[in-house]
Amino acid sequence: MLGYGAGMSEMAEIPAISDNVESVVSAELAHGDGVLGTVAPILRHLIASDDRALFGEEPIARVRGMLGDLARQLLEAPLTEPLDEAQDPARVAVLLTGFFEIPGMLGHVHALALEGQLAERLHSRLALDPVLPPLLQVLIASPDAPTAASVMNLLAAQARFIQTQRRMQLPLTELPGDLLHGALLVMRTHAAADDRASAAEAEIRARYDESRSRLGLIARLVTGMGAGAVAALSVTHAGVAIFATALALASGQDRDLAVLSTNETQLARLALALRAAGVKVPGIEEQFLALHPEVALPEGFDRLGPDRAAAMLARSAVRAGG
Repeated sequence: MLGYGAGMSEMAEIPAISDNVESVVSAELAHGDGVLGTVAPILRHLIASDDRALFGEEPIARVRGMLGDLARQLLEAPLTEPLDEAQDPARVAVLLTGFFEIPGMLGHVHALALEGQLAERLHSRLALDPVLPPLLQVLIASPDAPTAASVMNLLAAQARFIQTQRRMQLPLTELPGDLLHGALLVMRTHAAADDRASAAEAEIRARYDESRSRLGLIARLVTGMGAGAVAALSVTHAGVAIFATALALASGQDRDLAVLSTNETQLARLALALRAAGVKVPGIEEQFLALHPEVALPEGFDRLGPDRAAAMLARSAVRAGG
């Protein structure tokens, strides 16, 4: 899926040594961590390259498209230049370079690209609606008016996400707060002391409400489900977006990392995250059947309890990208 030439060490091909399952999974996790460690520098190289032939892989094209869209929004916001000059590739490139220095920006945009791609793949293969999965179909019929209204807001946000992914766009106000702050600092540096840029920054900050963003709405929905949030740990029931958030919250990981764990190079991380979230082995096997039907858990995996799985993930301490 990544298309970087990073080898995949399938758990299905690992010898089933039930007495040594922790060593097997730890080795697979270490391999996946090594792959994650290469993501940010490779993304920087590919996105900064002038050779458009390098952007044949869909996730890379989506990442570059979204970053370029963010740059154009920042250039047009203060209207310090005519719109045709604001679209100048050289000016966009300046902001792209600034984005590379924002901690977590590349990793977040890359995770969004993978999330959108996975949602489309499961829609094609399993007929899983990327906007209205079964879980939301149930919740939207809730007699509780606030719940139903919250679900409607989420549906609208998710529909916009799918549309903007297809257009390779990313609204500034859909960024997490720390990343929006970093992007605005990049704009401030680019526009120097321009008064219009300062006014534009103030206006963007004033209308920003992270709780009303798509990710904010999903997080509020999952946390509001309480013990019922276990239903969100089924990707075929909750859909990719809600599943990723529920997995992140239940396993104590960053959401971007939870999204990346669905990638074929991160099989051990996905299995451990689900186990740390309290999902039993049959439930984990169901998620693998949906996401990686050709892969089986190693024999003896059920001997790893949730606490042990969580400890192994905590030792990993890998970010989703720089």
